[in-house]
Amino acid sequence: MSKIAIITGITGMDGSYLTELLLDKGYIVHGLIRRSSLINTQRIDHLYKDPHDPNAKLFLHYGDMSDACCLERLVSSIKPDEVYNLAAMSHVRVSFDSPEYTGDIDGLGVTRLLEACRTQSKQIKVYQAGTSELYGGVYDKPQNEDTPFYPRSPYAVAKLYAYWMVKNYREAYGMFAVNGVLFNHTSPRRGETFVEQKIVKGAVAIYLGKQDCLYLGNLYTYRDIGHSKDYVYAMWKMLQMPSPDDYVIATGKKYLIKDVVDKVFKILDMKLEWSGEGENEVAKVNGKIVIKIDPRYYRPSEVESLHGDPSYAMKKLDWSHKYDIDSIIDEMVKHEINIIQTKI
Repeated sequence: MSKIAIITGITGMDGSYLTELLLDKGYIVHGLIRRSSLINTQRIDHLYKDPHDPNAKLFLHYGDMSDACCLERLVSSIKPDEVYNLAAMSHVRVSFDSPEYTGDIDGLGVTRLLEACRTQSKQIKVYQAGTSELYGGVYDKPQNEDTPFYPRSPYAVAKLYAYWMVKNYREAYGMFAVNGVLFNHTSPRRGETFVEQKIVKGAVAIYLGKQDCLYLGNLYTYRDIGHSKDYVYAMWKMLQMPSPDDYVIATGKKYLIKDVVDKVFKILDMKLEWSGEGENEVAKVNGKIVIKIDPRYYRPSEVESLHGDPSYAMKKLDWSHKYDIDSIIDEMVKHEINIIQTKI
């Protein structure tokens, strides 16, 4: 008999890859999507069949993490074996502009979902999408499951609330609820406002003569960058374990954002020549400025270095990442070139 899963945030990058994974494993998948005047299901359209089709295994439901009644009704009617909560206001910089909304969805929304699962007659395994932004502060060694948290954004604070609620429900009610503390991960399906995708899209547009200059924020922060495909597999593995636990998922390597920029342009055979400092720093290609700094993209409080230690997850989950930074960037650049050239 097929397992049944609910994925909130199913239309996002991780949601789409997780849906592919679960369908390949024979699951019946139900996804929660927000009602919008614009259709935003493009990441999962290739997986969707008419729900009346006898072979359909993917079903979508309108709802919102701010609506407790909706969540309870959804869980009660579907009776899932597993719930993956990937829904969030996930842009760190935007969370400073919408702190209350971020807290409601990313924090209280998790409590609503946990309650909906707790009150069911069957045990439901719950995965909560944590984030490396929980660590925030500067550390001289990679962050692991024992590293103290120091959230430095409304997004991270809301995620910290969610993290502790998951642990509380696990300990108080014996629920199978886990936190996956995932470090930065990306793919060709990454939203265009996130820095890795913004760099790729801007560089390819410049390469093809569609754009003159790319504007970026702080280039001097370090990030541990993996591939979404590797990370959703870790999510699934967590819910297949005999007992619940929390895990750091990362590659164990960190890269300066400026170095990521150089890698992207290098793939496109454009060697960047950097000059200037601070807000006046620029990069040129053949004497033409192609990158400038825009302070509007700075965070009010910056996280200087996020660098994960995945050794516990590698041992306990028998998990490892298959993609490295170069293969990820190469895939993203080729995908973006194909998109633009298809439109020409």
